[in-house]
Amino acid sequence: MHKDQGSNLWSPTAASKLYPGIVGLQSIDFVSAGPRHVIDRRQEDIPVVIAASESRLGGAIAAINSIQHNTRSKVIFYIVTLNDTADHLRSWLNSEILKSIRYKIVNFDTKLLEGKIKEDADKRESIKPLTFARFYLPILVPDAKKVIYMDDDVIVQGDVLALYNTPLKPGHAAAFSEDCDSASTKVVIRGAGNQYNYIGYLDYKKERIRKLSMKASTCSFNPGVFVANLTEWKRQNITRQLEKWMKLNVEEGLYSRTLAGSITTPPLLIVFYQQHSTIDPMWNVRHLGSSAGKRYSPQFVKAAKLLHWNGHFKPWGRTASYTEVWEKWYIPDPTGKFSLIRRHTDTSNVK
Repeated sequence: MHKDQGSNLWSPTAASKLYPGIVGLQSIDFVSAGPRHVIDRRQEDIPVVIAASESRLGGAIAAINSIQHNTRSKVIFYIVTLNDTADHLRSWLNSEILKSIRYKIVNFDTKLLEGKIKEDADKRESIKPLTFARFYLPILVPDAKKVIYMDDDVIVQGDVLALYNTPLKPGHAAAFSEDCDSASTKVVIRGAGNQYNYIGYLDYKKERIRKLSMKASTCSFNPGVFVANLTEWKRQNITRQLEKWMKLNVEEGLYSRTLAGSITTPPLLIVFYQQHSTIDPMWNVRHLGSSAGKRYSPQFVKAAKLLHWNGHFKPWGRTASYTEVWEKWYIPDPTGKFSLIRRHTDTSNVK
């Protein structure tokens, strides 16, 4: 991988000074097997960051498998997890189907989040440390100039090289898919209302939010899939900016308590307000997990470059839509710890 020519703020040495005692943000594994495809040796690596929690490990595996099989590029996966999940993840990655992938397993030290998130009985389900890994990309992938971040509930059907090559405007550290004008919101859920605008995520009754002069009707964006220019990210201290708003929310409660319910999206919406580029909406066709019903035509689902099951109905769960698309890429857990939950399907028949 190439050396970063930007600020060395996020070098491993500098990071240790900024976060004394944080030793977990280091790769604990690296496998570089022979490539499965004939590829151009002059081509740069494409770093793809995916967080892999124990309870959703099958999702990360399916996502990785779909990315690997639909590209001819030199992808290297940075799989961010917690220490107690690493062995389980490694055993899964050693399966025959995945033996050709190149990856690093990176431990995420939860000490980074101390004082930046608070327990909320109403949103306890959403407070998962690994959802904040995307805030720390320059530490997780210290030598890269550019990375792709993806959630674990996606399936990639296109070549990630096209997503990686998304043009970012000068001064922009990231490119996201916007909610209001994306392909995913052409078919909206009744009553979804403000979840596609800033007011769905931020409490505009709070003076600190009003002082930012951000229009409440501004279209929000989805941070489950994005491309980041890490040179620009480091230059602007994006991670520090995100942490600032996390801390302020703990102190003042700045996030909306209504429709959206996310605690990772609001800081990103603030920091990247009118300062982000856009990705092709077909690279984040989402809301497949918003309900158990099917909302897109088979032709549209087939044409999507990336399918995203954001919402409560995950494709490995009891009730979900388009599970047949997701299961094409799922690899059964060799340890048997993770299994699909199906109402009418015998999981032993899943190939």
